[in-house]
Amino acid sequence: MLLLAACLLYLELRRRKSNRRKQENFLQNGGNLLQEKLSRSEISQDMVKIYSSIELQKATNEFSNDMIVGQGGFGTVYKGILPDNTLVAVKKSKRVDPNQTEQFINEVLVLSQINHRNVVRLLGCCFETEVPLLVYEFVDNGTLSSHVHNPSKARYLNWETRLKIAAETAGVLSYLHSSASTSIIHRDVKSDNILLDSNYTAKVADFGASKLVPQDQTQLSTMVQGTFGYLDPEYMQTNQLTEKSDVYSFGVVLLELLTGRGAIRFDKPEVEKNLSYFFLSLLKEDRILEIIDDSIVGDNYEQIMEVAKLAKECLNVKGEDRPSMKEVAMELEGLRLGGKQYSWARNNEDETESLMLRERSISGFVNGDGNSTSVGFDSIRQEVILPVLGGGR
Repeated sequence: MLLLAACLLYLELRRRKSNRRKQENFLQNGGNLLQEKLSRSEISQDMVKIYSSIELQKATNEFSNDMIVGQGGFGTVYKGILPDNTLVAVKKSKRVDPNQTEQFINEVLVLSQINHRNVVRLLGCCFETEVPLLVYEFVDNGTLSSHVHNPSKARYLNWETRLKIAAETAGVLSYLHSSASTSIIHRDVKSDNILLDSNYTAKVADFGASKLVPQDQTQLSTMVQGTFGYLDPEYMQTNQLTEKSDVYSFGVVLLELLTGRGAIRFDKPEVEKNLSYFFLSLLKEDRILEIIDDSIVGDNYEQIMEVAKLAKECLNVKGEDRPSMKEVAMELEGLRLGGKQYSWARNNEDETESLMLRERSISGFVNGDGNSTSVGFDSIRQEVILPVLGGGR
């Protein structure tokens, strides 16, 4: 009886200690702050569900390695199954700086209000663990990167599907920049952060690096953050983040859709390692068909050339010379409908040459084994993010 009593006492003390630690984590991670903001705002409590740690542990089989569906510079993503059989993606972030808790909560509130069919929806969060957990809808067909760079999967991406994915992604970025209640710069647009559902509908994901833009500002001074091969050269040189930085990154995604190549390829000759530089050099020499994916050309030559011109405009050195995402989205949607809405073909050879030189200098900073590399400064954690392998899902 004494042994049984001792065991029960030990289990009770462990339970209390665990509950006390959960409560401390909840307060430190901003759970009370989120509840206060929800109660004071017009946002429905149902828009941001607060999950318990036990719920998510059960959903992910105690965060088993078998449930990992993606890893990157900002955390690990697990597949989860809730009691009602709803599939979710649970993102376990790296440590959050307590001094940035309010900013983190504000971003959660804004992201929870994004209502766009081509954005991976934020369902809720959990504050009872050492680091906050974010819960998203689960998208079941992997990343655009895993499809377009895999020959066995890429054959299912015909030109119409690729153009649809490009138009849907551009529409999301246009919405974030100009139609959302608070303008949002994604800051890490890449094929790894574009998910596809079973119908090959694009879903933009991973807002861990995103910045909210105050209404009275058009640019933000930040430490550079993003992924090599997609980073805006102007942003890298000035630390001035603008919406046009997303435009540049999207231009690289367009090249991936056109060519099937990765943004950075270390298994290629020096001149071909950086996709943007190689594309611009071929475009200047009127040899663009050498890089276009053979499987999509067919009768689509004219549309492909229009998208190639649009990609060139997105890759202009100066942000002010790039189209806005709204213009890009309208152009792509016009092409999908069989027409052509806008044209920014400036044929500025000096700009093209300058961009090629900058791309070449940037590629000199990159090293690795063929995967995209993230670098930068995390505003949430206020620490430099060292280069890591780019993560998908």
